[in-house]
Amino acid sequence: MFVRHSRQVLLMTCLVFISMSAVPAEISRGAMLSNSCAACHGTHGKSPGAIPSINGKSASFLSKALKDFRSGERPSTVMGRHAKGYTDEEIELIAQHFSRAQP
Repeated sequence: MFVRHSRQVLLMTCLVFISMSAVPAEISRGAMLSNSCAACHGTHGKSPGAIPSINGKSASFLSKALKDFRSGERPSTVMGRHAKGYTDEEIELIAQHFSRAQP
């Protein structure tokens, strides 16, 4: 009886570890928020065309640019409208995400 119970416990433990390894890594909030930027700035902020690449720019530069777009201090056609949808915290998360993105 003890051996049978031990096998069941071992089997359940193995199944838990196997299922845990199959779960994809959690996406950071900054990465999730930055997904909307890909439509214009390209995947991972690497622009495929005339729109500026934001990949690898410093977090302070990106944060200031987004806040300036949001306030209207930095003129834009589209970015001001996008930036108005983000809180200061979300802007910081987005800026940190792109500053760490691989060139």
